[in-house]
Amino acid sequence: MSTTSTEPQPTEPPSRALRAAFRAFAAIEKVGNKLPNPFWLFWILAGVVIVLSAILAATGVSTVHPGTHDTIEVRSLLSKAGLTTMVEGAVDNFATFPPLATILIVGFGIAVAEASGLFTTLLRRMVARVPGKYLTFALSMTAMVAHVAGDAAYVTLIPLGALIFRAAGRSPVLGCVVAYVSISAGYDASPAITTTDTLLSSISTAAAHTIDPDHVVTPVANYFFGLASSVLVALVITVVVEKVIARRSDLDPDEPVKALTVEELKAVEVTPEQRRALRRTGVAALVFVAVVAVAMVPADSPLRGEHGSLVESPVITGMSVVLFLFFSLLGWVYGRAAGTFRTANDIVDALVEGARSYAPILVLFFAISQFLAYFKWTNIGDVIAIEGAETLKGMHLSGWTVLVGIAVLITFMNLVITSGSALWALAAPVLIPMLMLIGIEPATTQAVYRVADSVTNCVTPMSPYFAMCLGFIQQHKKSAGIGTLASFTIPIAAVVWIVWVAFFVAWYLLGIPFGVG
Repeated sequence: MSTTSTEPQPTEPPSRALRAAFRAFAAIEKVGNKLPNPFWLFWILAGVVIVLSAILAATGVSTVHPGTHDTIEVRSLLSKAGLTTMVEGAVDNFATFPPLATILIVGFGIAVAEASGLFTTLLRRMVARVPGKYLTFALSMTAMVAHVAGDAAYVTLIPLGALIFRAAGRSPVLGCVVAYVSISAGYDASPAITTTDTLLSSISTAAAHTIDPDHVVTPVANYFFGLASSVLVALVITVVVEKVIARRSDLDPDEPVKALTVEELKAVEVTPEQRRALRRTGVAALVFVAVVAVAMVPADSPLRGEHGSLVESPVITGMSVVLFLFFSLLGWVYGRAAGTFRTANDIVDALVEGARSYAPILVLFFAISQFLAYFKWTNIGDVIAIEGAETLKGMHLSGWTVLVGIAVLITFMNLVITSGSALWALAAPVLIPMLMLIGIEPATTQAVYRVADSVTNCVTPMSPYFAMCLGFIQQHKKSAGIGTLASFTIPIAAVVWIVWVAFFVAWYLLGIPFGVG
C-alpha cells in the first residue's frame, strides 16, 4: 500500500539569483529552527543579562547622562538589591508591562466584531463585485484593511482571494499569493487603527521614558504614515503582480479554472441580510465617531487634555478603550442585524473566546516583562544607548542614513524572530533612547521599524502563515512547494522593501508628521 507525502516539496527556481536566495533562506530556516520558543528565548536572554550585569558592575562600567550629567553605573542582578528586585518585582513586572492590558482590551473588542461575522462579511463585500482590471489592487487594499482583524486575516482572506480570482477567470494560485503577500508584507500598514498600533506604541513609550519620563508615543503616532503606506504597498504589489508574476507560466492550477459551484458562490457572495447588517453597522460607526468628535469640540470638554489639548486627550492616550468600545459596538450591531448575536450572553461568549486566543501572547509577555525589567534595572540599556549615540555623533552620519541602517538590521532579524511584538520588545529599549539622544523622535524610529518588520514576513519559512498559504495553494496546484511560493514572494518583497524604505526616507526628509502627537 503506497502513501503520498503531504510535505511541501522544493521546486527548482527559474534563475540563478533565486536559487541563491533559496539557499540563503534554507540556511536561515535551519538556524531559526534551532532557536528555542520565544518564551524560552527571553528567559535565556534574561540569564545573559544577569551574568553580564555582574561582570560589567564588577569592572566598573559606567557612563554620563548627556542631559542630567549624572553618572550611570551598571548594577549587578547578583547583588542583594538585584536578587531582591527579581523576586519581589516579578508580579509587578508582569502586571505593569505596558502592552499587557492594552492588547487585551483592544483584543476583546475585536473578538466581539470577529465572532459576529462582521470582518468576514466586510472583506467579502470589498472584493466580491470589483471589475477584473482592478481586482488585484482591490484584494491587496482589502488586505490592508484586514490588518484590523490581526492574524485572522490570513485564515479569511487567502482562500477568499483564490475564490475571487477564480470567479474572474484567473488563477486561484495567484489569488492566494496576492492575499498572502498583501497581508504579510504590508502587515504594519493600514488605513485603520489596529492592535499593532496600540501594542508597539506602549513598548515605545516605555523605552522613551529612559530619556524623557514624560514622553508618550500614542497609538496614532504613525497613523498618517501607515495610511499612506497602505495605499503605496497595495499599488506596488499590484504593479509587480500584473507586470511580472501574472505573466509566469507556472500559475496554472492542476485543473482548468471552472465556474464557481453554488456552495462556492455562497462563500463569496454577500446575502441581502448581510448587506443590510453592514449598512446598519456603517451607520453605527459614523454615529460613534460623530459623538466622540462633537464631545471633543468644547474647549473645556473632559475629553480634552491639559490646557484643552487634543493630542494629549483621553481619546488619544486611552485609545485602547475607545477601540474596545468601537469594535464591540459594531460587532453587536452587526450580530443583531445578521442574526449571529441573539442575546447579551453571546457577547460574553465572544469575549471568553477572545481571551483564549490571547493566551499564548500572555505567556510570552510574562517572559518578556521579566527580561525588560532586568535590562532596565541594571542600566545596561542606558549605557548602550548613550555610548551608541556618542559613537553615531562621532561618525557624523545623517539621520536618514542611521534609520536606513536600522531598517536593514531589523529586516534580517525579522527573518528569524517573526513575532513583531517580541522583536520590538528586544530592540526598542536600545534603539529608541539611542536615537532620541541624536535628535530622532521615538515615533520616527517606530515607523522605520514597522517598515522593516513587515516586508520579510512573506518570505521567511519561519512564519507559520507561509506554510498555511502553501497549503491553500496546493489545493489548486499539488506540485507547488516551498520553492514555488518563495519564487512568487521574494521578487514582490524585494520591490516593496526598496520602494517603501525610499518612501520613508522621503517622508522623513520632507519633515511630514508621521502621525498625531
